[in-house]
Amino acid sequence: MSNLNLTRLVAAREIQASLCKRLERTHHVTPELISRIGLEYELEGHHGCVNCLQWNDNGNLLASGSDDCQIILWDAFRHKKKIALKTGHTGNIFSVKFLPNSNDLTIVSGAADRQIHVHDLKTGETTHVFSCHAGRVKRIAVAPNLPFMFWSASEDGIIMQHDLRCPELSAGSNPKNVLINLTAHMGIHAEAKCLAINPMRPEMMAVGANDPYVRLYDTRMLTCKNTSISSSSSPVRSMDTGDDVTPSSLSKSEKYAMPHHSVKYLVAGHLPAKQNDFRKKYRTLASTYLTFSPSGNELLVNLGGEQIYLFDVNKFKQPKKFDMPASHHRNNLKKDPISSSNGYTNGYNLSHTNGVNLHSLGISSMNDTSSTGHFAKREGSEEKEILPVIVETLKDKANSMFEQQNYPLAVTYYNKAISLAPHVATLYGNRSAAYMKRKWDGDTYAALRDCYMTIGLNPKHFKAHFRMAKCLFELLWTQEAEECLTHFKLWFPEHGLSKACKALDKDIKAAIYSKTEKEKETESDDNNSSDKKPQISDQEKMWQSEAGDYDYRFCGHCNTTTDIKEANFFGSNGQYIVAGSDDGSFFIWERKTTNIVRVLRGDDSIVNCLQPHPSYCCLATSGIDPVVRLWSPRPDDGSKEEREVDNCDDAASANQTRMNADPVEVMLMNMGYRITSSMDRDDDDGSGESPVTCRTS
Repeated sequence: MSNLNLTRLVAAREIQASLCKRLERTHHVTPELISRIGLEYELEGHHGCVNCLQWNDNGNLLASGSDDCQIILWDAFRHKKKIALKTGHTGNIFSVKFLPNSNDLTIVSGAADRQIHVHDLKTGETTHVFSCHAGRVKRIAVAPNLPFMFWSASEDGIIMQHDLRCPELSAGSNPKNVLINLTAHMGIHAEAKCLAINPMRPEMMAVGANDPYVRLYDTRMLTCKNTSISSSSSPVRSMDTGDDVTPSSLSKSEKYAMPHHSVKYLVAGHLPAKQNDFRKKYRTLASTYLTFSPSGNELLVNLGGEQIYLFDVNKFKQPKKFDMPASHHRNNLKKDPISSSNGYTNGYNLSHTNGVNLHSLGISSMNDTSSTGHFAKREGSEEKEILPVIVETLKDKANSMFEQQNYPLAVTYYNKAISLAPHVATLYGNRSAAYMKRKWDGDTYAALRDCYMTIGLNPKHFKAHFRMAKCLFELLWTQEAEECLTHFKLWFPEHGLSKACKALDKDIKAAIYSKTEKEKETESDDNNSSDKKPQISDQEKMWQSEAGDYDYRFCGHCNTTTDIKEANFFGSNGQYIVAGSDDGSFFIWERKTTNIVRVLRGDDSIVNCLQPHPSYCCLATSGIDPVVRLWSPRPDDGSKEEREVDNCDDAASANQTRMNADPVEVMLMNMGYRITSSMDRDDDDGSGESPVTCRTS
């Protein structure tokens, strides 16, 4: 029975109850429905920015929290307001959650007033008020089937566990419910920005902070501890640094050491070495939102100042640099690649395929072509792939776009081709070249990963070897670049004498010399200012050094202005990814290819929140506008959706430019001004002037 035969599935569901879930998961969100999504309705009732949205488990209620300190419960399908709850908060509400198994009568809110309120919707009263945080409460998380427990993340760097059966643990100036204290490991400037509980494994907690790392905790190995919170509502001035710090970071009653294996770190492999560069550009790397997939096997992270990353929480991949053994010689490359029992082929680990599991696709080893039948070998030369017609067509289109210097579209075609033929080395090699030309944030590292894939599939692909050295050089990993280029010249001596190779060799040596001189110059400055640097614990250093790499990357949006911007799975199987952007749009990506499929205007300024309905193809969004917008498939009558952005690639390119905009322009935009500059694609006069106008109310 075909998964896409809706009529047969509906008929079979009447006699096979087990097909109900299959029907829902298969047809919850489909390409046809995605192509028809448009604006259904605007829910009006708030008087400020809407900062958080949350569906209940049944999907018949939608809760929204706003800067007006109200929580509104909506009957979204009737487009009616059911309850306007006066929360008692005195600051912007950032997070709202229904407590599971509470008959949707208990809701928890966290706000900028540093407080957490628990509300009884039946009586309309606030039953609990927790003032145990010393910073803005940014996220609340709940676990399935636990109606009396929830967790909170605050900018004081603390994750707290709250149990309504013993609220006294969360009360007073000496709360005893501190589960994780990031300041004890990251330093006094640590801030917890977001957190999530794995729906399939409630003991797994993901925490995002004001750095590029994501932390996965096993809460079974953690115990709650106490801390002291100053009664003063104002921050305390540190005598050492002169910076404002939270009181909790100055008065720790215990050492917050944790078992080494209680936490795993995740990070995009290129970011740890890039943090200083981002600071110089006044760009902050911080996780603004994270969520687990419906299966609980993947974690989606919206990284502020960069891109969106998808991690496998079960298989940790080591970040790529240059780790090929020096024992390789060009004679080895003449042999057919044969996979050994330990998963390595000529020094390349085939178990790590950067998001493509060859074994799951039926490819047992690289010289086994029986399962695919797409390879034919040219005598005395490299392997020549004979591709399916559709893959060959996509490859030709991608090559054509590359020649026309339309690199974003070239990457799009290569992504589609690779999703259909993940075993073809040439596709990864060509995509790496397109990444290096496109030069979006993270593209150089993505190209490096593609070079590894190319060499793993075809060790004789000399262009991939050379591009790897170039990628390492552009990532400023100069020692690795020099080693890689040395190996390249050893393995491919006929190409080692080329002008390109000599030029790269010269650039690498110059970069190594320059880096050495800079290190000498800054060594004394570092010693003088070492006391001003955040002191991270030895445990933190070890955890960071063992961080795992990402599986997939989604590009096109811009996330630099707000720190509550979400990204979510759309579909019961997580078939699509959705996220808001600083340009007022929200993007829909196909998860399998990472390609943008739709871009829609969701706000006049910024889209922050996107919450998919749990069982229908419906999406609720909000942002700076004081409204909640509902999106669903519109009638297939041939009419055009007015809010659709026509050229997705242009919108994505403009956002990449926006992310790297001048800090002064970013500051003005954050203050509510409109900046008209070269990064805006609507300019007709082509002038280089940048008039500043106040954004209308």
